[in-house]
Amino acid sequence: MSKNQYAIIDMGSNSFRLVINEIDTHGQYKELYNFKTVARLSTFITGEGDLSKEGVAIILDTLTHFKQVTRYHQVNKTIVIATAAMRKAENQKEIIRTVQEKLGITIRILSEYEEAFYGYLAVANSTNITEGFTVDIGGGSTEVTLFENRKLKHYHSFPFGAITLYQKFFHQTQDLEGSIQKLKQYINEQLLTLPWLKVHLHYPVIGIGGSARNISLIHQHKKRYPLAGIHQYEIDRDDIFHINNMLQQSTVEERSQIDGLSKDRVEIIVPAAEVISSIVDHVQADKFVMSRKGLRDGIFYEELLKTMETNLFPNVIEENMHQITSKYKIKLEHANHISLLATQLYKELSSYAQVQHEHGIALKWLNLSARVLYIGESINSESSSQNTFYLLTNMTIEGLSHQERLAIAFISSYKSKSQMIKFAEPFKQIIQKEDLKLFEFLGSIMKLAYSLDRTRRTAITIGHVAKENDKLVLPLLYSEDPYFEQIQAAKNKKPLEKAIKHPIEFQYTPSNKF
Repeated sequence: MSKNQYAIIDMGSNSFRLVINEIDTHGQYKELYNFKTVARLSTFITGEGDLSKEGVAIILDTLTHFKQVTRYHQVNKTIVIATAAMRKAENQKEIIRTVQEKLGITIRILSEYEEAFYGYLAVANSTNITEGFTVDIGGGSTEVTLFENRKLKHYHSFPFGAITLYQKFFHQTQDLEGSIQKLKQYINEQLLTLPWLKVHLHYPVIGIGGSARNISLIHQHKKRYPLAGIHQYEIDRDDIFHINNMLQQSTVEERSQIDGLSKDRVEIIVPAAEVISSIVDHVQADKFVMSRKGLRDGIFYEELLKTMETNLFPNVIEENMHQITSKYKIKLEHANHISLLATQLYKELSSYAQVQHEHGIALKWLNLSARVLYIGESINSESSSQNTFYLLTNMTIEGLSHQERLAIAFISSYKSKSQMIKFAEPFKQIIQKEDLKLFEFLGSIMKLAYSLDRTRRTAITIGHVAKENDKLVLPLLYSEDPYFEQIQAAKNKKPLEKAIKHPIEFQYTPSNKF
C-alpha cells in the first residue's frame, strides 16, 4: 500500500509548529509527529513595522531544525504557512526571499480570510456542530467566523492577539485592574463593529488554538473531569466567566501553579481569556466548545479532499468511524450485520425497556456501537470488554460529543451489569442512574446481537416478537446451521432478560421455510 507523508509548518505569531501526517491511497490518514517551539514573532515587530534581525534569525534557525526532520522522514510534500506577525511585517518580501535563498523553503503568508477560513474548515470537518461562531486567538490576530449548515457565512480578522494585547495593556503597568477595564472596553468596541455577531444569538462559541486549549484544560482539572480528551469539550458560559475572573484576580506566580495552564502562557492567558469571555457574552452563547483541530488541520483537510472536489466530509462521524474501523481492522460485513441484528432486536423489544428514552438516539448509539463493538479484542481477546472501554474513553472520536462517546463506550463494551457499574465509578459526576439503565438495555442488546453472529456468516435475522403470558418468543431465521449461535445466544440472553424484566424464548426457523 502506497503511503505519502505530508507536512505543514505553521509559523504562528506565538509559536512555530511542524506536523507530519501520513496518507495512504485508500484515504486512511494519521498524524505521525508534532513538534512545537515558542517563537513569539509578534514581539519582534519594530516601531517601523519591520520584523527585527533577531526575529528573522529565529525564523531561519527554527525552519532549519524543521527541515532536518522532514528530510530525515522523507516527507513527500511540505507546506509552510505564516500568519499575522509575517502578514504585518513591512519587510515580509525580504524575509521570504532570504528564507528561499538560504533554505530553499517557500513561505506562504495567509490572508486574513484564509486564516479565518481554515479555522472554520477544521471545525466543520471534525465536530458535529452545524451552526456556531469560531474564535481563534493567535499571538498577533484573532479570527472570528460565523457558520450555518456547515457553511461559512461571515469572517473577520481582528488586528490583535494574545501577545499584542498583553503588550498593549499589561507589559509596562502596575495598574492591573485599570488595565483589565481598558482591555474589556477595547475588546467590546471591536466586537460592536461586526453587526453579524448579534444576528444569531445563543449559537455556541467554538475555541481554536493554544489559549482556548489551556482554558479547557484548566476547567477539566478544576472539575477533575474523568473523561480523556478536550476535542468537543463543552464549558457552560458561567464557567467561562468564572475562569476569566479567576485568571484576572491571580498573580503571575499564582497562575504558574494552575493545573492545565502552560508555563509559556501564564502572562498572555489573561487577555486571551478576556477575548473569549467577551465574545461568549456578546453573542449570548450558552456554551463554549473546544476544538482541538485548527488552522493546520483545515489546510490538511483541504489537501485531503481535493480529489473529491469538495472541502467538507459529507458526514464527520461516518468519516471518523471509517478511520477507526480501518485502524483496528474491523470487518465491515460483520459490523453491519451486528448493526442490523441490534436494530431488529431494539425495534422488537424497545417497548419493554425499563427507562424512557429517545428512539432515534438509541438507534444511533446502537449503529455506532456496532462499528466499534469489542475493538479491545485487538489488544487481548481475554479482556476485550475492559480494553474496549479503555480505548473508547481515551480516544477522540470526531463528530461525537463527550457524552455520546461515553455512551458508545458503555454500550460497545457491555458484558454484565456488575461490570458496567464498576466501569461507571469514575464517571459518576457526568452520568446519571437513568443513563446506566439505558446503557444496560442497549448494551445487552449488543451482546446478544454479537452472539447471533458468532461464526460471522451473517446466518441469522430476527422476526417479530410474540408475547405468550409473561414470556417473549423471538423468531430467529437462519440460512446456515446456527449451532454455535444457539450456544452463545443461550448464554448471553440473561442480561437482556434482566434489563427488560421478561424471559425470552428463541424460536429457530430455517429462513427458506418462513
